[in-house]
Amino acid sequence: MPWDGDDLAGKMEENLERQQAAAEARAIQSSGSAGDRDRARSAQIESLRLSRSRITGQLSRATVPAHRTMLERALQAIDDQISKQK
Repeated sequence: MPWDGDDLAGKMEENLERQQAAAEARAIQSSGSAGDRDRARSAQIESLRLSRSRITGQLSRATVPAHRTMLERALQAIDDQISKQK
């Protein structure tokens, strides 16, 4: 199987985004005021929407089936996270 740098970069970026989302979720739960939590939640949702947009663009250009599958799973994970934030 040939090495696919785009696939590896996409997986690494997806893992980083998951870690960031988890860290932000923990920060929201431990925040002091309701206003702080609301602002943090809004920022997290915006970050997820931007990630979703970027991944959608990558999906439109992806030609390798395994890469497309990974991007589709990433979109589903982001959609799940967004729905949990609302």
